[in-house]
Amino acid sequence: MNTRLILIRHAQAEGNVTRRFHGWTDSGITDIGHKQAERTAERLRDVPIDFLYSSSMKRAVQTAEYIAKVKKLPIIQTDKLKEINGGDWEGNLFEELPKKWPKEHSTWEYKPHLHKMPNGESMVEFQERVVKEIQYIVKKHPGKNICVVTHGTVIKVLLCYFHKCDLEEMVNIEWYDNTSITILDYDGQKYTPVIEGDASHLGKELSTLENQGWWQEYIRKFHERQSKREES
Repeated sequence: MNTRLILIRHAQAEGNVTRRFHGWTDSGITDIGHKQAERTAERLRDVPIDFLYSSSMKRAVQTAEYIAKVKKLPIIQTDKLKEINGGDWEGNLFEELPKKWPKEHSTWEYKPHLHKMPNGESMVEFQERVVKEIQYIVKKHPGKNICVVTHGTVIKVLLCYFHKCDLEEMVNIEWYDNTSITILDYDGQKYTPVIEGDASHLGKELSTLENQGWWQEYIRKFHERQSKREES
């Protein structure tokens, strides 16, 4: 019997709006974030879920609370599924990062396997942390449906693991919207994706990314890079 893993990115948080780096900065969700979380919980109302896990960070727990209410499940919090520790990056505007830390920003954008946050975690350390926790959770609940509310970078490094690709390939995994849903089935040997990064329950009006200017440029470059990769 397969174990189903349902990964939810937390709802829109303060850092998502101000475009400040919030890794371990423990910000809460916004008014729109509450609406996103409510709509996500409604989408999951008829989806079988046996256990509900959440990163211990406020923005994840606040999102999980909506799901917990609908599914009538306790929230199992874990520090090991927190976002990457940004060290000196915490609280800085994203636009300031390449000016203050050009080398680290370059590895963050283009060579994640080499990335090390100044006075924070490396991407390698970070992936090891979250993969070990997911392995523990899946092993603890074989054959069950497990919902995990966590963070954007957590989902990206996990998808590298699930797809059995190196961290170097993380640049080819898209950033997914707040409250996006990723579902995988685990048969004891491999993870098979069912859906990845689906935020169709939000619509444009509640999407974080679709309403931010930087996203349009990012997604254009992302698809250009994918096209060149497919041609080579």
